[in-house]
Amino acid sequence: MQTDTLSEQVVTHSPIFTNDATVMGILAILLGLVFYTSSSKTPFWQKFYMIVPSVLVCYFLPSLLNTFGLIDGENSQLYFVASRYLLPACLVLLTLSVDLKAIAKLGSKAVILFFTGTLGIVIGGPIALLVVASFVPELLGVDGPNAVWRGMTTVAGSWIGGGANQASMKEIYGAGDQMFSIMITVDIIVANLWMAVLLIMAGNAKTIDAKTGADTSAIDSLKAKVEAFQAKHARIPTLTDTMIIVAVGLGVTGFAHLFADIVTPYFIEHFPNLDRLSFHSKFFWMIIFASTVGVFLSFTKARELEGVGASKIGSAFLYILIATIGMKMDVTMIADTPIYFVIGVIWMIVHASLMLIVAKVIKAPLFYMAVGSQANVGGAASAPVVAAAFHPSLAPVGVMLAVLGYTVGTYMAWFCGQILQSIS
Repeated sequence: MQTDTLSEQVVTHSPIFTNDATVMGILAILLGLVFYTSSSKTPFWQKFYMIVPSVLVCYFLPSLLNTFGLIDGENSQLYFVASRYLLPACLVLLTLSVDLKAIAKLGSKAVILFFTGTLGIVIGGPIALLVVASFVPELLGVDGPNAVWRGMTTVAGSWIGGGANQASMKEIYGAGDQMFSIMITVDIIVANLWMAVLLIMAGNAKTIDAKTGADTSAIDSLKAKVEAFQAKHARIPTLTDTMIIVAVGLGVTGFAHLFADIVTPYFIEHFPNLDRLSFHSKFFWMIIFASTVGVFLSFTKARELEGVGASKIGSAFLYILIATIGMKMDVTMIADTPIYFVIGVIWMIVHASLMLIVAKVIKAPLFYMAVGSQANVGGAASAPVVAAAFHPSLAPVGVMLAVLGYTVGTYMAWFCGQILQSIS
């Protein structure tokens, strides 16, 4: 009688493609195909990507290569290279475009709701874990790589900052590949269900705002400011522009490694008790350095690089990272772990409830609530989509708030991880 699972069958066979250069080429082709088809005007592809988010496809296709034994994601060095070199550069390029003054001018309600969303994620995770653990107590008391709390830190990183912060939390808290694979699936499915709800609400924004008594006059002014910002900074990039962007991203990455090499041994030697705060992790200091420098650069002329595609190059780095993460996934784990989806749904309910309550109390327009939430949960990939559902010219507002998410994501997700660790 055949009792082996699909994943067990795959492991017993040698992978077909063992050269990482070849695997990288395959991943690049897959990413190219996803972006080509997602921007296609063909009705089939338009309908397909309305149902299946492109970011999910970017995770899923590489995972099939690993699941069916075409590649060996476990032993490949591609994820290590992407997480150590491309991830810090990605954080810098996505963060340097943040305009804290412009975000402040969006109005206090927009910022309040954004940080309400962040708070909902930070406290929602621990609440969800405690609720589910009351029925499944074995979820607590486990501290290995596949401990639930470690996997949840990666979801916190994704739902506050995005894919880059998610990968950061994986390394900082040492989440195992098996748990990470499960949590990526939970992250994407739950987050996109909530996004679907937001898009439905956007279609009824006028009715909802009228019932809540929200003042929407500021949104018209906001549209004009966004359009002026786009007109001022956008231009066709030259090769020089592109090389400067690469220099900034990889240059800061180099110094982030140098900083980590110096600071980490110091903390290990002088503060041995701070290991639980991740202060003994080189990766932690590397990510903190890159994020902090990115914020600093946003106050300099370097932020003008956004006008020539800094975030686009950063996003390209991010999608390469996403593909290398995907190739470590085992899709056969999904059906075996429904309890983790329950955790994810409760987590999102806490976040959504807090957002709706605060929005009603301060009588904020639905636009601020929806974009503030999606800037946390979906990041720069989907926050503009939700913003554009209200008006096309408002899409960059989603980007700006999502960039704010990149800025605080590492710090707040790390803080959420500390809470999860303490209760586990």
